[in-house]
Amino acid sequence: MADPVEPRPRSPRGSGDQLADEIIDATTELLISLGSAEAVSIRAVAQRVGVTSPSIYRHFEDKEELLDAVCAHYFERFADVMKQASEGVDDLWDRVLAQGLAYIRFAIDNDVVYRTAFGRITEPGRPSKTDEVLLSSAFVYFSDTVQQMMAQGMLKPGNPVTTVMKLWSAAHGVASLMISKPGLPWGDGLELAEQTLRAVADGMGRRGGSGPPHA
Repeated sequence: MADPVEPRPRSPRGSGDQLADEIIDATTELLISLGSAEAVSIRAVAQRVGVTSPSIYRHFEDKEELLDAVCAHYFERFADVMKQASEGVDDLWDRVLAQGLAYIRFAIDNDVVYRTAFGRITEPGRPSKTDEVLLSSAFVYFSDTVQQMMAQGMLKPGNPVTTVMKLWSAAHGVASLMISKPGLPWGDGLELAEQTLRAVADGMGRRGGSGPPHA
């Protein structure tokens, strides 16, 4: 039996991209309102858009691919968040801290999408669309700051990717804990998160850099 849907005007030729965008928007709304990826179904998305389920599969192979597209689209705005966190912060220690806190704040403010994005397992060597977006935003800004810190002797020279992954892991760990266990004593705001990131960055500076740790 066909899915009951609201009548939808026939799309003009060449409007496939517009329908795909509408599908992504509808899925995002359902994901956030329902609170979990498990609660979202292709049928519910189709009903919200006003098409049949087969119309969804013409654009997305399955629900996993659709959710990946949703998370990737959502995280595209994260590039602007990281850029704003970096602007006007000349002290590199303060900048890497600001970037880490911006990452944590974005995760908490968008917890449902964040949990969905990082709850999906990808195959080694085959990054998802979400991975690609993160690698072009958070990773790039972290990497740029780390390379400048290495150039100025604040961090031990070497492969910046390794250092970026350490800093990213710290920020992701704090964000994930604060999202999954909000009842723990985190205190007000992001004070504890800031102290944690500062300790990680300072520790790396003391071990590897010639300059003094950030005060």
